[in-house]
Amino acid sequence: MNRSRIIAVTGAVLAAVLLLTGCGTSSSSTSSAPKAKKTVVVFAAASLKEAFTSLGTSFEAKHPGVTVKFNFAGSDTLAASIDAGAPVDVFAAASTKTLGTVTDAKHGIGSPTTFARNQLEIAVPRGNPRHIASLADTTKSGTKLVLCAATVPCGAAAAKAYAAAKLTPKPASFELDVKSVLNKVQLGEADAGLVYVTDVKAAAGKVDGAPFPESAKAIATYPIVGVDTGKDAAEGKAFIDYVLSKTGQDVLAADGFLMP
Repeated sequence: MNRSRIIAVTGAVLAAVLLLTGCGTSSSSTSSAPKAKKTVVVFAAASLKEAFTSLGTSFEAKHPGVTVKFNFAGSDTLAASIDAGAPVDVFAAASTKTLGTVTDAKHGIGSPTTFARNQLEIAVPRGNPRHIASLADTTKSGTKLVLCAATVPCGAAAAKAYAAAKLTPKPASFELDVKSVLNKVQLGEADAGLVYVTDVKAAAGKVDGAPFPESAKAIATYPIVGVDTGKDAAEGKAFIDYVLSKTGQDVLAADGFLMP
């Protein structure tokens, strides 16, 4: 074999080796590429803030690469945002009626599942300066009462409780969600406010609570469902399953929620 022929063959062999090496590197790089991160967007009733924040943290720890992003507000406000096209993977409401506006608009994935219940309690400033011990006390002259708006589940529940007690409340203001009612009591801007037992528990040391028997006539039911306006339906279902799991139910019970 002459010199030029040897050089040509050697060059061809080197080229083949480089080509194979390059292909191997490309394949290895592709297989070791990090998985795309996922974000589960959860719209939840304001009264779920403490429990769901805790559940979100533990869910993320069990699902590396998945982040849970929450939006807490009045259930009616959240439902309106979903119906307007907001990207959401999971909706947890404090009312089956409110969640129904989302499923009626065909935005639900699967059937809603009730995961908790809640009961009203009267929140009063620490020390209960006006000695409020009953629902009737909240209607006395000079008592500054704050309630949720009637369109919000906590407002609808309050209306049922007052009707059961045959009382007519005269609130100084109506608030957009239960946390806003609690905040006014906490700041001393109201003498009393109807919130959930879980809200009083979450604000322990900042407000006091006064249970009342009529609250049994206005138990709030909390349903949860996947939503088709989001981008991560599979992870959304995983979060719903986590809420329904023993771990999720234990966290909710510890925060004062009643079981379904």
